[in-house]
Amino acid sequence: MIERYFRLRENQTTVRNEFLGGVTTFLTMAYIVVVNPQILGQAGMPVEGVLFATCIAAAIATLVMGLYANYPIALAPGMSLNAYFTYSVCLGMHVPWRTALGVIFFSGVAFLILTVTRVREQIVNGIPGCLKHSTAGGIGMFIAFVGLRNAKLVVGNPATFVALGTFANHEAQLACVGLGIMLVLMTRKITGAILIGILATTLLGIARGMASLPGAIFSLPHPSLTWLQLDLRGALHLGLFEIVFVFLFVDLFDNVGTLVGVCEQGGFVEDGKIPRVGRALVSDAMGTIVGALTGTSTVTSYIESAAGVAAGARTGLSNMFVAGLFLLAAFCAPLAAAIPEYATAPALILVGALMTESIARVEWAEFTEAIPAFVTLLATPLTFSIATGLSLGLISYTLVKLAAGKYREISAVIWILTALFILRYAYLAAG
Repeated sequence: MIERYFRLRENQTTVRNEFLGGVTTFLTMAYIVVVNPQILGQAGMPVEGVLFATCIAAAIATLVMGLYANYPIALAPGMSLNAYFTYSVCLGMHVPWRTALGVIFFSGVAFLILTVTRVREQIVNGIPGCLKHSTAGGIGMFIAFVGLRNAKLVVGNPATFVALGTFANHEAQLACVGLGIMLVLMTRKITGAILIGILATTLLGIARGMASLPGAIFSLPHPSLTWLQLDLRGALHLGLFEIVFVFLFVDLFDNVGTLVGVCEQGGFVEDGKIPRVGRALVSDAMGTIVGALTGTSTVTSYIESAAGVAAGARTGLSNMFVAGLFLLAAFCAPLAAAIPEYATAPALILVGALMTESIARVEWAEFTEAIPAFVTLLATPLTFSIATGLSLGLISYTLVKLAAGKYREISAVIWILTALFILRYAYLAAG
């Protein structure tokens, strides 16, 4: 039954590969179980309730993606979106967190409407090939940079913005050892190399006294603290429609960028399009609605899923394992928090390197294809935003195609998106 439903043989995978890929994906994104409650807690939300909501929303959205779209792409509350929720909406605009959750709910409903009407699907499939390939490469560089930062191998510098970290740092040392372990295992084509590397690095950290075994394995969740606490009436206030648009806008293009990147890496793209993309886009809409009801910010696809794809995941079966681990994490928060950041950092670096393979498919000899690809590739890691990289790439694509007299290659979707992006940057400049 599993073979028939997930088409394992057709996708050249096995239950073992899907399990290893699912566990790897979960380990690389398990930090959200701890970090999301910490960020939303600063908005006054009960941390225990947010932790439960984070796990439930992530599990349901990941299940929808796996069962309905059959893709190995996990979802959870987005990092940039939870920061916007706390620092801009709740603290900056003084919007109560219950009202902000109502805004999240309405944005989730808007996601669902745009998905059902196939607007989002047309956007994803309307992105030119050069931007699809460069988005995957840009995301690769982005997550590799995040991995280098988490490993303390790249640090801030007031003179040069970034600089090489010191190898006297014990976390940097262990990250390098973990990276070496993964490289050797992957070179030897050992299945589950990334997962083995993460676990080995964690054990080394425990042995060196840099990490500790969890004090407890189980802890009871407290869902009632945030369950159905959203204020829908307050969210209908006219002044909050701008916030709905921001949540909608950022999640739309972060999710699109992630889908394109992971699907490019996994070889799921066919004739420049992502099969079943409409189904895939339903998952974050459902996750966001559930998240608002349970008590967390907007849910989106996670680029860390690329680590699971690199570890062997090819179908939605891996998402079943990810969802199961998220449900378990709702009761095992201390265990989920035991994996140190420097243990997962090497996985992000390696996966980032693997994702840059897609750059080779860009027609670099064609100026009007090369420039938008370069802008996307460069802007994604430097602005620390997938959405910004994709938006700047789209604007530059329209500009160079017009300049070259190739306006017929600009689809209606690209015209609309370009206009929206320009208006967005004009609005940000005016604000």
